[in-house]
Amino acid sequence: MLIGKVVGTVVASRKEEKLEGVKLLILKQVDVEGREGSNYVVAVDAVGAGVGEVVLYASGSSARQTVITDKRPVDAVVMAIIDQWEVGGKTKYRKVEGELAS
Repeated sequence: MLIGKVVGTVVASRKEEKLEGVKLLILKQVDVEGREGSNYVVAVDAVGAGVGEVVLYASGSSARQTVITDKRPVDAVVMAIIDQWEVGGKTKYRKVEGELAS
């Protein structure tokens, strides 16, 4: 699993039949210190995440292990919205009133 921040959405009016009805999000990878990297990924949203939220996502064959992505041609899936994380006993991120606080 990886940590990412939802930075956008993808709309595709023409797509493979197995992708009909799935929401696509653009994620920017985030490290455990909360720093955004330079890598982006498009992921299927399995949990109702929105722009600005920090999420857990899986990629590769693991991305096809959710109910929504089973037997679909996907390489990444958002499977959790993060409320908080700690490293070394210190809170690195906490979701507060819809916003992230360090």
